[in-house]
Amino acid sequence: MAINRKLGKPTDQRLAMLKCQTTDLFLNGKIQTTEARAKEVKAIADSLIALAIKEKDNFEMVDVKVVRAKLDEKGNKVTEKVTSKNGKDYLRVVKEETTESRKKDMPTRLNARRKMMKNINKVKNVDIPTKLFDELAPKYEGRVGGYTTIVKAGPRRGDAAESVILKLL
Repeated sequence: MAINRKLGKPTDQRLAMLKCQTTDLFLNGKIQTTEARAKEVKAIADSLIALAIKEKDNFEMVDVKVVRAKLDEKGNKVTEKVTSKNGKDYLRVVKEETTESRKKDMPTRLNARRKMMKNINKVKNVDIPTKLFDELAPKYEGRVGGYTTIVKAGPRRGDAAESVILKLL
C-alpha cells in the first residue's frame, strides 16, 4: 500500500508538481487545485512551517567587514584617475570599507534551511526559507499544527474534479 498519493503521475513529475505548488503557496498565501493535490501540499507545507517555528531563533549576530564601491549623491560609482606601470591612464572605482551586522545560522538552522530547499523551488527575488523563518514562524508560534486550511470550491469546469482552495491561516 502506498504511503502517499500517486496523483496519476510518475514520481519525478509528481515531486516537481508538489514543489511548485508548495512554493506558490508560500509566495501567494493560497492556491487553487484539486483536493488530492491539496492534501499532499498541506502535509508538506505544515511540516516546513513546523520546522521553521522550531528553528526560528537559532542564529547569532556576526559583524562582517564589507567592501563596497563608494557612491555619489546620484547613486553612481565614484572613480579616480590612475596611471598604470606602463604609463597608461585609466579609471578605478573607489572602494569603502564598512562593518555590517548579519545573521549567521547555527548548524541546526542551516540543516533546516537545506531541508526546506529540498521541498521548494528557488525563486528569483524571494528567499522563501528566510520568509518562513522571519514572517511565518512568528505568526504561527503559539499554534500546534494546522497552519493551512482547505476550503472546497466546487467541481472544476471541464472534468468535474473536486476543486479546493488551500490557504495559509
